[in-house]
Amino acid sequence: MDFGICVASHVNDIDYVVRAEQLGYGHAWLADSQMLWSDCYATLAIAATRTSRIRLGTGVAIAGTRPAPVNAAGIATINALAPGRTFLGVGSGNTALRVMGLPPMRIRQFDEYLETLRPLLRGEEALFPSDQGDIPIRHIMPDKGFVNFDEEIPLYISGFGPRSLGLAGKHGDGAVLGIPANPAVMANIWRMIEEGANEAGRSIERDDYYTTALSTIVVLDTGEAVDSDRVKAECGAMAMAAVHYGYEQVRNFGHQPAGALAYIWDDYREMIEAYPEERRHQRIHGGHNCWVLPEEERFLTPDVLQAASLIGTRDQLIDQLAALDEAGLDQIMILPNFDTRFDVIERVAADVIPAFN
Repeated sequence: MDFGICVASHVNDIDYVVRAEQLGYGHAWLADSQMLWSDCYATLAIAATRTSRIRLGTGVAIAGTRPAPVNAAGIATINALAPGRTFLGVGSGNTALRVMGLPPMRIRQFDEYLETLRPLLRGEEALFPSDQGDIPIRHIMPDKGFVNFDEEIPLYISGFGPRSLGLAGKHGDGAVLGIPANPAVMANIWRMIEEGANEAGRSIERDDYYTTALSTIVVLDTGEAVDSDRVKAECGAMAMAAVHYGYEQVRNFGHQPAGALAYIWDDYREMIEAYPEERRHQRIHGGHNCWVLPEEERFLTPDVLQAASLIGTRDQLIDQLAALDEAGLDQIMILPNFDTRFDVIERVAADVIPAFN
């Protein structure tokens, strides 16, 4: 099992990536949401000049806000600064577009987008869909250090449902997942990835295909409750981001709230729908994956916290991660609350990572 960090991109927070490298984390995934954080590529560029070993990339870049040639040129620029340790994570854009009141890119469009993106990451020609039809494009000045296509840029595709995971199998070198609840769920994820690959006439070798799950980890002290103030301070933002996502799914697709969300649904909906509809999209994702707004603290029940994060004693966490590793999950990337981020990566590096070295 590998360990990485997911970073709410912050152009003045590069010390966090530097410290993660020092502690032995293998990857830093810098998130891309233009109305929430700093620009991910600007932040990656600075991180590339301050680090030497940790792999750097987007976690994940948004297809719906950046045309394929823009993302390809952006990550190839980072690859010129950090050759051979750069990767591109890409997704259709749930939060980045929802925060502007727009839906994510549709699956068909995302498929088309990835078809264009993949050859561009190799410096090859691709067909770019436009109102004028498909236009052949390529980076026409890849020399003199503007960009770097010589060292491979792995493509990791974000997927949560059967169709998006199928696209990850069709186009990707790996997949970015939500945290699987157990090894059986991981087995089902692999099935959907492989079905997508098979339908495209592609064969995937699991040892060569890289899977990463987004979550965070809280190591409990002896006798500590899963909803202690410290636990909430370390993973409450991840839990509320899952609630925000759940609300968007229920509101837009008519799904009934399930699991932990069902128990807080009526109270949460009453609170969030007190905001005017025309600006509610600005409120839903408030504090997104950084902190919990005071009025949302009451929704951090034990079930909500545990649904989004790995919370347990050192031995419990090691057993859980070992089972997921055995089921084919290659990496956990952790995204703690902003104010406690250093505490979390230090504790995980001390108590958990050594068991997997």
